[in-house]
Amino acid sequence: MDKKKKIAKNTDKPIQKIRFIVQTIFALLCIWIGIEFSQFVAYLESNGAAEFSARPPGVEGFLPISAMMSVYYFFVSGNIHPVHPAGFFIFLAIIGMSLVFGKSFCSWMCPVGFLSELIGDFGEQLHKKIFKRRIKIWKYLDYALRSIKYLLLFFFAFSVFSMSSLALEYFLGDTYNIMSDVKMWYFFAEISRFSLIVIGILFLFSIIYRNFWCRYLCPYGALLGITGLLSPAKIKRNPVSCIDCGLCAKACPSFIKVDKVITVRSDECTSCLNCIDVCPVKDTLDLKLVGTEKKIDKKIVAFGVVLLFVAITGLGIMTGNWQNKIPAKVYIELHKSVNSIGHPMSTSDIEKLNKASEKGVENGTKPIH
Repeated sequence: MDKKKKIAKNTDKPIQKIRFIVQTIFALLCIWIGIEFSQFVAYLESNGAAEFSARPPGVEGFLPISAMMSVYYFFVSGNIHPVHPAGFFIFLAIIGMSLVFGKSFCSWMCPVGFLSELIGDFGEQLHKKIFKRRIKIWKYLDYALRSIKYLLLFFFAFSVFSMSSLALEYFLGDTYNIMSDVKMWYFFAEISRFSLIVIGILFLFSIIYRNFWCRYLCPYGALLGITGLLSPAKIKRNPVSCIDCGLCAKACPSFIKVDKVITVRSDECTSCLNCIDVCPVKDTLDLKLVGTEKKIDKKIVAFGVVLLFVAITGLGIMTGNWQNKIPAKVYIELHKSVNSIGHPMSTSDIEKLNKASEKGVENGTKPIH
């Protein structure tokens, strides 16, 4: 008998509508944070003359390098650095989501990932009309391009983890780090022609090839891909009931050959669950715990990613480690020279400064600052 006739049809309801709602809510939250931050910058520009507008701590979620430094600083010092404490908890929440549900932040909450997905959907509709198929990059070129985000991650990670506790404290407390969110705002508010061209090229490439930025250039995605491999939740295929229709591979936005493996172990899997939703055969493709046959309901993933993010960031709020303790008058004063604030000195220079300071103390002279 034909295998396709023997298998019961999968009647599970798709989770994609719920995922889209979560993505939309999180994107709207980011827009709201952007509006609040613009009001805060306007307050600074008025030198405090305008109506006071508080700085939204959520903006620190857009400072991943500073957040990584804060997490490392916590491990070497035992303290949460007071400059960007919200970034510390947002970073931990995103890593926590990846450790439990794989690279889920990218497909459930990341605003850039959401935008990239929408552009990718538009691009694939064009592909079907023009080329009658999905565009794929030659696999060896794909491997080479994917290495870029890991090289970027290695560069940032090496730069951070090679720093001493003194260097970390200096960087995190420096005026550059304090004003990094304001400088980031001006980068986009007063964007240069060159930056616009680069963004335009990335937009074009994202139409031609789905998730171009996320797949090849995002170091944050590279980090989450590595931590996601440690997740106990993996998509598994039952080869006995599988009818080899290939729909799961076609639906995968990351071009994973789901139909060719028993367990999906890929740094590109974002736990979007598209493949499970399109599988036409019940109990053939499911999210399961590694080493067991216990299925994880798709709604648990939706509830879990939101709960983890809210719980960990909520911990920062409840413990008083969400708002930084920098007074508005300090921000106003620093804003006057925001354009001249540059990147702090190198780690080696800080170490030399520290040694000179210690030597001065030993000789009874005044330490160098």
